[in-house]
Amino acid sequence: MTSQIGIRALLRQNRDFRYLWIAQLVSFLGDWVNTLAVYDLVTKLSGGSGHALAWVLIARFLPALAFSAAAGVIADRLPRRRILITADLARAVIVLGFLLVRHSDQLWLVYALTAAQLSLSAFYQPARDAALPTVTTREELLAANALSGASWSAMLALGAALGGLITATIGREAAFVIDAATFLFSAWTLRRVRIPDHPPRAAAPISLRSLTGIDDVAEGARYIYRNPVVAWLLTLKFGWGLGGGVLLLLVIFGETIFPPGGPAGVGILYAARGLGSAVGPFIARRLAGESPRGMRLAIIVAFLFAGLFYIEFSAAAGLRSAIVALILAHMGGSTLWVFSTTLLQMAVPNRYRGRVFATEWALVTLTMAVSSYLTGRAMDAPGADPRAVARLLGAVFLVPGVAWAVAQLFLANHLDRHIATREEEEEDEREEEAAALAEGTAREGTAKERTAKEGAAKEGTGQQGLPKRAVVRRKRT
Repeated sequence: MTSQIGIRALLRQNRDFRYLWIAQLVSFLGDWVNTLAVYDLVTKLSGGSGHALAWVLIARFLPALAFSAAAGVIADRLPRRRILITADLARAVIVLGFLLVRHSDQLWLVYALTAAQLSLSAFYQPARDAALPTVTTREELLAANALSGASWSAMLALGAALGGLITATIGREAAFVIDAATFLFSAWTLRRVRIPDHPPRAAAPISLRSLTGIDDVAEGARYIYRNPVVAWLLTLKFGWGLGGGVLLLLVIFGETIFPPGGPAGVGILYAARGLGSAVGPFIARRLAGESPRGMRLAIIVAFLFAGLFYIEFSAAAGLRSAIVALILAHMGGSTLWVFSTTLLQMAVPNRYRGRVFATEWALVTLTMAVSSYLTGRAMDAPGADPRAVARLLGAVFLVPGVAWAVAQLFLANHLDRHIATREEEEEDEREEEAAALAEGTAREGTAKERTAKEGAAKEGTGQQGLPKRAVVRRKRT
């Protein structure tokens, strides 16, 4: 059992996490300002088509599936800080492309730019998730994940509200410029983060498979196959993604059902989602603790919260009751997200984390893309009722929650033992790394001492290494 560390202490004591968090915070703010502006742009150009909005979400989700294998390999091969900075700089350029969209026949450009932006995010996210345990201690890990999740949520609330306000008053163009600026700030901040290099890997023969990363992908797949506990953890966000169509419904409810309507209405609902997501992990951490057992059980409750309160949202008579239902539903969703991420980070060795998190991201975005597409098609059907669709998606959230609860009968002890063993292995690895570092330092000191002695000896010699007296004698002859 580990003692809890406070958020203030974490930010005060851990310099590298502090800068990583600041970069994330600012980037998230820009993301949500941009997202609300894109939703408004597509709604206006398409005449409020649910199908057109669904394709925005699909363009956001599918790149993770397409690039997950490559992203995982790169996150486990290249310096992770370099990946994060490169992705930020490239996204700063891409989001400015939204300024070019003016007419309905340019909707394809919105989808293309969204896909390009999220393709880079597909490389960014696994690298960041894999890097986080390397800049925090075991005692800091859950607090770091809770703060990261809450920051995403808080910036969702603030960014959605600002995005709706900016889009409605100043215009979408300002939102896109703000997003580009936040990416640049994030890249500048990440330059100050020290992320440890990957552990050394055994040399392998050079081949087409090794150069293209196929061997690394196969190695990651074998690791997941041989560790069913890890495979089970990968299904958690996959289950959440099954109800991903609710994100499309929030746009429709905000635009057309609840006042004030338009981008401001969407911003209010997304802000409520962000508020619930911000407080959920902190309340769950206080109630469930930081043990694997506490997190496992909290995930069951989180699924139930998400399902039951989305069903309640579907029946909300007014905006106030809808906001309360959304806050409670996403308290569950964010708890599920943070706790499942923490359990994976605890269960997976550093050398595999990039590939495992890329696989997880691919699974969740696949289910969210499919759910969003089906939701969009359902909303474009004659006589479609958004409340009925929301009620159905709320029920969908309950299914993986029940499945995870049943799985605890067979999985619980295996998961706890796996994590305990992994923590012992990590402690041994740290001791070996410390010993190797001490040995290397000692060797370097010995080498410097030897070099100094040799230099001193050479100062006592003349031309061609002869003693000085011999040199003088040679000059006299």
